[in-house]
Amino acid sequence: MTQTGSRAAAEADVRTVPVCGLPVAVLDYGRAVELILGWAGDRETVYAVEAANTHVGVQSRRDKEFGAAMDRFDLVCPDGMPLVWAANHQIPHEERMRDRVYGPTLMLRTIKASEKEPVRHFFLGGRESTLKKLEARFKEDCPDAVLAGAYSPPFGEWPEDEFERICDKIRESGSNIIWVGLGCPKQEKWIGQHKDRLPPGVYLGVGAAFAFHAGEVRQAPPFLQRIGMEWFYRLLMEPRRLFRRYLVNNTLFIGYWLADTMKRND
Repeated sequence: MTQTGSRAAAEADVRTVPVCGLPVAVLDYGRAVELILGWAGDRETVYAVEAANTHVGVQSRRDKEFGAAMDRFDLVCPDGMPLVWAANHQIPHEERMRDRVYGPTLMLRTIKASEKEPVRHFFLGGRESTLKKLEARFKEDCPDAVLAGAYSPPFGEWPEDEFERICDKIRESGSNIIWVGLGCPKQEKWIGQHKDRLPPGVYLGVGAAFAFHAGEVRQAPPFLQRIGMEWFYRLLMEPRRLFRRYLVNNTLFIGYWLADTMKRND
């Protein structure tokens, strides 16, 4: 993690442990929401938050550009149970995490908790139809939350002026929590590489949370999520798209974890 990110975590008194090179935070939903809302009150600083799973961990190890972008994140939450297990293996039993901090749930809890706070939310990413469903969902579930804006950027290569267009929309909305659903690795690279130029606020990479909350993709049953088998459910739902990703990433994650564990024990 960069000096800026390390300082932000240290000032917030958040313990982190390395998993695949990522500084995974040891915390629960309550603490994560507290940090996000607190940082949102800082109108001069850009904070980057990631809900990381095994895919993010492996990419940070394999892709130098992606890893450099992740180094600029201020908080890396353990979205996947394998990251929780890997982190817990390195800390005393009484301090271990009991659950993950799952991106879609973190998004819902943060927006719900913001109903009594001076917070404005912005949704960046996804199709326009997805954003409309997303806004409708949160207006129903969190009627007092301020959904200040949403934008669906073009798919594929962006025009040269797209970054400024996005920043202008965020500034005009007055938002201080920006949910970024561009997909991995695009959202992480976009946040990390442009952190110095983004309007102040908290930027959160939440992956498939938009599609889940919009009702376009079904989430795995809770019992599969608890035992770390959500990936298997999603694989059954989208085998052609996800087979290679999960086969490669899960295998590499286990390999990296074993290698790191043996190195620590030498």
